[in-house]
Amino acid sequence: TPTEAASLGVFGSIVLAIFFKSFSFEILKNALLNTIKTSVMISFIIASAGFLSQVIGFLGIARALSEYIAVLNISPLMLIFLIGIMYVILGMILDGISIVVMTLPIVLPIVVLAGFDPLWFGVFLVFMVELSQITPPVGFSLFVIQSISSEKIEYILKATIPFFLLMIVAVILVVIFPEIVTF
Repeated sequence: TPTEAASLGVFGSIVLAIFFKSFSFEILKNALLNTIKTSVMISFIIASAGFLSQVIGFLGIARALSEYIAVLNISPLMLIFLIGIMYVILGMILDGISIVVMTLPIVLPIVVLAGFDPLWFGVFLVFMVELSQITPPVGFSLFVIQSISSEKIEYILKATIPFFLLMIVAVILVVIFPEIVTF
């Protein structure tokens, strides 16, 4: 599991630090404190996003947006474009898991009725959720990166623009050539 792999990585790091004579309990203490700070910060962000997703769920914003797209009676490609825009907008205010849980039961039947492969849509959805997490101004991952790097948010926004553009290119390629996913 990822947790077991991480523990092996930590153990390997300690062994290497001892081998190269750079291990000290002060360094270990600092590493543990930084780990606790980062874990607590990410936990608070996830808890806050969970609270926000509950509020948005109770208000019915995600459902209303999905149902609005369903009644537009548009072409399949325009449907995918609008769903992509919806996920980017939702990603500005919610975490990825909340987005998927709130919208997938509504959006998936619409997409399947439009003639898209559910497997393809699953990959498309992962791309869109990841893209939305680095969408300015409030993408979830931007704040995690800011907390870890201690850089200003403006610097992080500039640094993520190439990745944002590359993700858009990847999404366009998957939409134009769905065989990339279903091959």
